[in-house]
Amino acid sequence: MFTLWGSILVCLIRNTRGTKWGSFKGDLREQLDRGPEMNMKDEAGLGLAIHWVQLALISADEDNCPLRPVKTGRQSLKWTAELESLRRGVRRLFNKCRSNKNLHSWEFYREAQQNYRKEVRKASKNAWKSFCSSINDLPRSARLHRALSRDSKLKLGSLVAPLGRCTQSEGETLVLLLTTYFPNLGVTQESAAPKATLLARRPDWRLATRVVTYRRVEWAIDFCPI
Repeated sequence: MFTLWGSILVCLIRNTRGTKWGSFKGDLREQLDRGPEMNMKDEAGLGLAIHWVQLALISADEDNCPLRPVKTGRQSLKWTAELESLRRGVRRLFNKCRSNKNLHSWEFYREAQQNYRKEVRKASKNAWKSFCSSINDLPRSARLHRALSRDSKLKLGSLVAPLGRCTQSEGETLVLLLTTYFPNLGVTQESAAPKATLLARRPDWRLATRVVTYRRVEWAIDFCPI
């Protein structure tokens, strides 16, 4: 057992779809019946009645529609003022080219469009890097791994070491993972490298079938104390 200390910002809302309407009506009726006697003919009595109905509605809603945490969605591309300015510039050039029908204007438009698309790809790449760098817990990393594993073409590539150097092979990636999550293990490159697999030949399988039999396996299981 262990305890994690810290604070996490959680947004709580009341979703009307999860309201218990049966008990809501009962609680509202009970709140209104317990209200004081009010004279609806004058302005003061009417204001008191409105205030009491408002309090009854709020109390019944809080009792039958509890607060629930909001699940945060994925972080999309952060649309900056620079990208917005480039988008408007491209749209302005496109409208200008349609009006004057000048070939040189279309060249400026294509150049501005290529620059805009380049900046969008750059911003998308930076947003993806920022999202991956912000993952520091196991549940979020597991969800990301499940999402990436749906595509068989996507495979784990290189990882960035603390010194900023990227791993060059699968062996270095495994060593980095082991040393990061198990620092006291003492793993070296030689111990982490996979050894050559020894394949059994046909004579080896014949010898195994003579040595290992069902009766000997049952005897070993019965003899081994639990």
